[in-house]
Amino acid sequence: MALATDVKKQIVKQHARVKNDTGSPEVQVALLSVRIKQLTEHFRTHKKDHSSRRGLLLMVAQRRRLLKYLKGSSPERYKALIVSLDLRR
Repeated sequence: MALATDVKKQIVKQHARVKNDTGSPEVQVALLSVRIKQLTEHFRTHKKDHSSRRGLLLMVAQRRRLLKYLKGSSPERYKALIVSLDLRR
């Protein structure tokens, strides 16, 4: 369940720090958050899809690591990202 190209471009544009920024932690966390929300909705109807559930857990762990890195390196960017994505950290 990949993101559509136009949706992905819009997310990158919203969270990029500079032009053509696709690798910053903010962009990566935003993209992971959208994919996590999509998979969460998928599991409401497909409760026994365990292989996709494993992928979801890996994405959640990756997002957690990126947020931990961002919190240590730049707390103000971390707080702004948490507020903009409405995450519970």
